[in-house]
Amino acid sequence: MSASQALNLGYLSASVVNVPTQKSLLLPGTIQSIPSLASPKQLPGLRTSNNSLRKTTSLKTAVAAAESSVPTETQQESSRKRYHFIVANAKFMLDEEEHFQEQLAERLRLFGERGNEQDFWLVIEPKFLDKFPNITKRLKRPAVALVSTNGPWITFMKLRLDRVLQESFEADSLEEALASTPVTLEFEKPERWVAPYPKYEYGWWEPFLPPGSKTASV
Repeated sequence: MSASQALNLGYLSASVVNVPTQKSLLLPGTIQSIPSLASPKQLPGLRTSNNSLRKTTSLKTAVAAAESSVPTETQQESSRKRYHFIVANAKFMLDEEEHFQEQLAERLRLFGERGNEQDFWLVIEPKFLDKFPNITKRLKRPAVALVSTNGPWITFMKLRLDRVLQESFEADSLEEALASTPVTLEFEKPERWVAPYPKYEYGWWEPFLPPGSKTASV
């Protein structure tokens, strides 16, 4: 190797040794001088913001829970059940209409066979009639109503019996819907019975009265 080549090689080696690396370009303390974004101690404002967010969320949750515990007007209305009825004077419903007893007895038998809960009742002098002045002024008293939660069936019975009045109302409970005023029913016996079947016995309607209801015997 000539002296000129040796001189050039030494100069190149010295240049490589003196080239600064990427690590040496970083100034001392550069990493430490950048605050950690995940550290709430170095960013006090972040902690305050998080606390405010938690408080706001907790307040909204508490308000929502309080509102959900108070029944709204719509919820209260939905808890009321609608009852449908036909009504006429007691003489027609219980003593004159030839097939009324058969219709009720057959339906009660069918419910028993199928295990269905009874959803129809006879109510003598029902208190809910006070809500229907347009009906009461057309009605001889005492009156008897056939009440049910089944609207289509009540419509069928209206068409079947014909000379009855039909309406519906809402009540909070079955007891309220079927409340009645005690009354004594008296029906004159016909002097002559010409029908090919025996006349219904007085009190045939008692199995269809609300629980605990009875009519006075005559």
